[in-house]
Amino acid sequence: MAILRFKALELVDQRQPLTVESNGERRSDSFGKNVFNLDAMRATMPGEYFKKLQSAIKLGSPVERSVADAVASAMKTWAMAKGATHYTHWFQPLTGATAEKHDSFFDLNSDGRPIENFKGSALVQQEPDASSFPNGGIRNTFEARGYTAWDPTSPAFIIETAGAKTLCIPTIFVAYTGEALDYKAPLLKSLASLEKAAVDVCQYFDKDVNRVNTTLGIEQEYFLVDRALYNARPDLVMTGRTLFGHAPAKGQQLDDHYFGSIPARVHAYMLEYEEEANKLGIPLRTRHNEVAPHQFECAPTFEDANLAVDHNQLLMDIMERVADKHNFKVLLHEKPFAGVNGSGKHNNWALSTDTGVNLLAPGRRPKENLQFLAFFITTIKAVDRYADLLRASIASASNDHRLGANEAPPAIMSVFVGSMLNSVLDELERTAKVPLDKGDNIYLKLGIDKIPAILLDNTDRNRTSPFAFTGNKFEFRAVGSSANCSSAMTTLNTIVAEQLIDFKTSVDALIEQGKKKEVAIVEVLREYVISSKKIRFEGNGYSDEWKDEAEKRGLSNIPTTPQALDAIVEQEASSLFERHHIFSHVELHARHEILLEDYIKKIQIESRVMGDLAINHIIPTAVAYQTKLINNVRGLRELGLDDESSEVTVNTIKAISRHISTIKTQVDGMVNSRKVANKIEDTRERAIAYCDTVKTHFDTIRRSVDKLELMVADEDWPLVKYRELLFRH
Repeated sequence: MAILRFKALELVDQRQPLTVESNGERRSDSFGKNVFNLDAMRATMPGEYFKKLQSAIKLGSPVERSVADAVASAMKTWAMAKGATHYTHWFQPLTGATAEKHDSFFDLNSDGRPIENFKGSALVQQEPDASSFPNGGIRNTFEARGYTAWDPTSPAFIIETAGAKTLCIPTIFVAYTGEALDYKAPLLKSLASLEKAAVDVCQYFDKDVNRVNTTLGIEQEYFLVDRALYNARPDLVMTGRTLFGHAPAKGQQLDDHYFGSIPARVHAYMLEYEEEANKLGIPLRTRHNEVAPHQFECAPTFEDANLAVDHNQLLMDIMERVADKHNFKVLLHEKPFAGVNGSGKHNNWALSTDTGVNLLAPGRRPKENLQFLAFFITTIKAVDRYADLLRASIASASNDHRLGANEAPPAIMSVFVGSMLNSVLDELERTAKVPLDKGDNIYLKLGIDKIPAILLDNTDRNRTSPFAFTGNKFEFRAVGSSANCSSAMTTLNTIVAEQLIDFKTSVDALIEQGKKKEVAIVEVLREYVISSKKIRFEGNGYSDEWKDEAEKRGLSNIPTTPQALDAIVEQEASSLFERHHIFSHVELHARHEILLEDYIKKIQIESRVMGDLAINHIIPTAVAYQTKLINNVRGLRELGLDDESSEVTVNTIKAISRHISTIKTQVDGMVNSRKVANKIEDTRERAIAYCDTVKTHFDTIRRSVDKLELMVADEDWPLVKYRELLFRH
């Protein structure tokens, strides 16, 4: 292993930035060139079918068979003109990755002659083998049938891998019995539910609003390490994070990496994946160094939420493929390195109408501000009401390492709105008993007309908040960097839809009692402000004081995934998702099972890798080095040089023995804990056992291994060190 480490370091020293050739095109000219977008459809489809397709997409109605045939013919012509030979239904199963099965356009006709063929039936539906995808007990393992169904709201695109081009068609993935086996189907349902609820509320303010679109901008944080160094770390290869590694003398304490000059090799890598993303219609706008050494971030402009999620999944794939070409490995794990910042995926979420209004942006007129407050306060109320469910939506084994650490939002759900808006809400609460007489200007009397002036000097962002308002959108910062954002967005969309429905029901009831519409709206919003006050927090979410304060407020602090996932299967959650037709009872419990199994397997893999490295690599290295020291002491004594230096060496030998003993004892305990846990039949109890017994050995084993790293000669240490992973490029 030590030889592998030094060979890897030699390779790193020989690396040079790759030259990324530019074809001279402007980004705006090449944007979406590999996407079957509106322009491509219009150019290749008969006009009547193009109009029918756009109408079906807009209304959310089924696509007619004749239209599907026309789309398939046009899509095949367009794709083959670009060199594609195969097509695939591109879907997002509950593995967290994307999946695809490639079929050739090549076929034989009835006469046995070779042709290129792609019919509407192949576009609309395929039947991939679903036997090995997670299903949570929905179906038996031997039942292989599953269906992918075309999502016409997300355009098809062409991916090139090793010179081969494939037409990718975004789809949902369902079981033979109809249950969703993917992330996209529930997301689409939640978007439809939220749109209907939002349009109904918008009718209070503007009768011309017929559509409300959920927009999303997903920031993506990631680490880069050299591929040779990555391959010399079995823990990185197998788990995505370093299970061992002593902190280097210099980490991120100088803050010199943040927004610093981008290294040449990294810059070349960024240029290439940005070009690839641009061709696929992913609107990347920013790139920069993040806080930790060799941590970076990219971010797109806002787009339709469904498309934004598809693009983020596609972006992660592009980043990984391009990284290989540049001799990098991109690390998307939430906490690949201890002691430095982890990585998140900040979801910037907003609502906009078909009349061009951002519902989460204050307006210029008092009526617009009342509409803004209606959506702003209702969202806060939704987060307060379903905080535990929102926490469950971002729970995973890898995100547990990040949440609550010094650089990430805590596992406590809270909302930051900024001091100015906080004062507006407090004022609204204080004026709860202000008499509103006939003829009063309600906007003036309640101070609603002043909101734009107040927000001209809006409060700075609070990066310690998991759910923060940032001027014209909410930023859900607790989502993990490796996650499929559909899970968090499906939950957020659903809880806000539910709260908007309740809001309208309450307002309508007051109007029926004879109250003026504006008065009724304000009364309900006042009640929401008061009842959800505990979820609003403007301070330092990293502090221990906040944990104590949150407990006093009655807010949950659930740091580990098995317990956090309980919220998914509580009666309130089940009723919520069933009311909105997002998940059936069966689907919800299946997902709970899948998420628990995923947690168990990931901790199990980490445990096995940790045991292997500790017993087969670390301990033999420590024993070999200890033997060198023993021979040194023996030689000194034979020469009669048994002085203070030999005493120091003896103490080192004893310290090494203690750490070896600790490692062996803890690994044995970890293995026994794993055996006990594996015998537990109930999945939740088994997950808790892995969390509370197996995982508890990790830190003790790591502490002793990291101490040995400081004692053993550098030339003998088998694992690539942090200073090399983070600073050698």
